[in-house]
Amino acid sequence: MSLNKSRPITILMADDDEDDRLLTHDALNESRVLNTLYTVEDGKELLDFLNNEGHYSDAKRYPRPSLILLDLNMPKVDGREALQRIKADPKLRGIPVVILTTSKQEEDMVKGYELGAASYITKPVDFAGLVELMKTLGRYWVEFVELPESERR
Repeated sequence: MSLNKSRPITILMADDDEDDRLLTHDALNESRVLNTLYTVEDGKELLDFLNNEGHYSDAKRYPRPSLILLDLNMPKVDGREALQRIKADPKLRGIPVVILTTSKQEEDMVKGYELGAASYITKPVDFAGLVELMKTLGRYWVEFVELPESERR
């Protein structure tokens, strides 16, 4: 099996927990995965970022992500509704969305996949687990998955 050349991708993480956002950033750095990580605090900010609206209107500063890490339980617009809107929008539906959440409820998992999530992952309970997860996600999405050039920014 031949692997793609490792090339950085742009990751957008939507999570209302500041500690989780910071830990994910640190875990990506620790895992030496060469990606750019942007973070937003809720589903409304996620949709604004994706549509370059409001605070995120500068498309050069806030580029289209290659991958979205999505928490389900967020204020304003929760992850389920955000996922539904992303997958209903022809301009956004091609962006892979990985649900990264604390929820282990079967109904959340089933609903996430029905709405078009690429993966459903329960957040690790410690930093070492998060580092390992980021290494694995990084390798998978950068080395194994083939994304169109337009998605690799």
